[in-house]
Amino acid sequence: MASSTAAPSLPHRTISTIRAGGIQGGTAVPHTPTRTSIPGVAAFGSPSSLRADDDLIIVELGSRKIRVGFAGDSAPKRVATFGPEQQRRVGDFRAWNPMYRSDWRARSAGSPWGFDYELWRLDIRGQDLGLVGDRLERELRDAYTRFLLLDSKPRRVSLVLPPTIPIPLLSTVLDTIFHRFQAPSISLLSSPVMAALAAGTRSALVVDLGWHETIVTGVYEFREVHSWRTVRAGKMLTEETYNFLASAIEGPRSQERSRGDAQKDIISFAECEEVATRLLWCNRKSKSPAEEVTEGLPTLHEQDESQDESETTEPAEDTTPIAIDLSSCEPPRTLQIPFSQLAEPCETIFFENRLSHSSFDDHELPVHLLIYRALLQLPVDVRAMCMSRIIFTGGCSNIIGLKGRIFDEISLLAQERGWDPVVGRAVEQYRTNPKLNRNNKPLNRPAAGDGGPAPIVVQQQPPSPPPDSAPPDGGGGEESGGTPAAAAFNPADARPEEDQVERMIRRERGNDDHHRPSPARGVLRAVDSLGPWCGASMAAQLKVPALALVDRDLWLQHGVAGASRPGDVDVKAHHHHHQRHSVGTGGLIRGQGGQPGAWTLGIWGVV
Repeated sequence: MASSTAAPSLPHRTISTIRAGGIQGGTAVPHTPTRTSIPGVAAFGSPSSLRADDDLIIVELGSRKIRVGFAGDSAPKRVATFGPEQQRRVGDFRAWNPMYRSDWRARSAGSPWGFDYELWRLDIRGQDLGLVGDRLERELRDAYTRFLLLDSKPRRVSLVLPPTIPIPLLSTVLDTIFHRFQAPSISLLSSPVMAALAAGTRSALVVDLGWHETIVTGVYEFREVHSWRTVRAGKMLTEETYNFLASAIEGPRSQERSRGDAQKDIISFAECEEVATRLLWCNRKSKSPAEEVTEGLPTLHEQDESQDESETTEPAEDTTPIAIDLSSCEPPRTLQIPFSQLAEPCETIFFENRLSHSSFDDHELPVHLLIYRALLQLPVDVRAMCMSRIIFTGGCSNIIGLKGRIFDEISLLAQERGWDPVVGRAVEQYRTNPKLNRNNKPLNRPAAGDGGPAPIVVQQQPPSPPPDSAPPDGGGGEESGGTPAAAAFNPADARPEEDQVERMIRRERGNDDHHRPSPARGVLRAVDSLGPWCGASMAAQLKVPALALVDRDLWLQHGVAGASRPGDVDVKAHHHHHQRHSVGTGGLIRGQGGQPGAWTLGIWGVV
């Protein structure tokens, strides 16, 4: 039987309460307050979802190594190298076979020497780009799970790339990251610009002693001016190390055979690279550049008092035998090579002083000559800034004595030739001919910032005498037999006038700004850098706009063919909306407010 008077229903069970999302105002029943939803975050999401967009992954991509880490860190979490062991599948236990290490000749047959140790080559003809993407995915996934300890959430990626990477390789890298890791966007950064940023300077001459090529890039105010390349790099050094060791094993005949034979089967690639990395060194310049005479006592270098000066031996004359164990040759042996001879491969590859400079092609110039010509071809103001900030990066820059030797060679070339691009016997005769010089003395070489013809000689007007004083000897000048009234001087030696704008800026900043030294320019100087990866990490942490930004949706829709030229994007956006754009590092458009569908690949070009 049902009661005549129904019991009052509870407030939290009424339909109106459920629909209204709250409790009736007249009730005093304890209840949990309504949760205010946060825009863009799921109602029942974990607190870690708030930091999903904060994780920015920095990836520096090279042909031999990749560096992966978080933005803001001082060093990458993972530095991965490529090799034959990376291509093993699950369940492949051939590495534990006793004959596996001695069977390296059969495994490398049919492919170029050292092909398994490279991720990609600059010559992409006949190269399997799908294999490049698979190898890159394996290393990135291993770095994500084992070293970065990340889950499967999409995260933004910043790629640090060399400026010479081909567009098909760049397309393969972007496809791999977008499809395999679901990155919402990828920022493209230039290696030379990031190396200059890591050195704490806005302008620099970045010398990348890499694997395939040595690239010299002039960077001015975070913009790449021009790049020069030579094939004298780590790969050629490793091949020269193979010839050096092969000649020590089998004599000069084996060296001639190895230079003409594409199949190198005497020593394995891994052992040649280990010798080149751990044992090679670079000798100093025999004719060092003249040091400037400074006032005061000379610097006294400290040394052990128990060691006599006569006992010290120069490294170039040190004949102490160095034992090198080689296990890949047949039979395995131990070579005894003098220490001084270990500097020959670097001398042959990077400098080649035995040949004339006119015998080299443009793509095989010695490193010091390439840097000197790069400085000559830069504009005058850019050269003055870059020559005082020379940065050496790359794997070969770690060779002992190589950076100092290159710098000494550049200094010697600058002292001998100056900064005049015209050289030759006729130019020297013209400079030393007294009949062609108005002052009857040899012409000096142009200064660091000059690159033009001989200086113009003008007559300097003497100070005017007071009006009430009579000229002595009847006002005679040169015609009256007196001293010359004017002296010849070079206007290039005149003191430059003070910039009024700079003086006003210093006055507004305060009195402390007057004591700040002016930036170094016009003097050869080397600067250390933390590397491109550290520069990219710093730039990403400071929210610096990237050189180019590629969105995942636009890439999946158009691919690499959807990239526009930076100039076309500027014209179209300005024509339609006249909006102000954000200019990123390098002077290229980062985001287009007037034309959302337009994006560029920056300095890497367009198809």
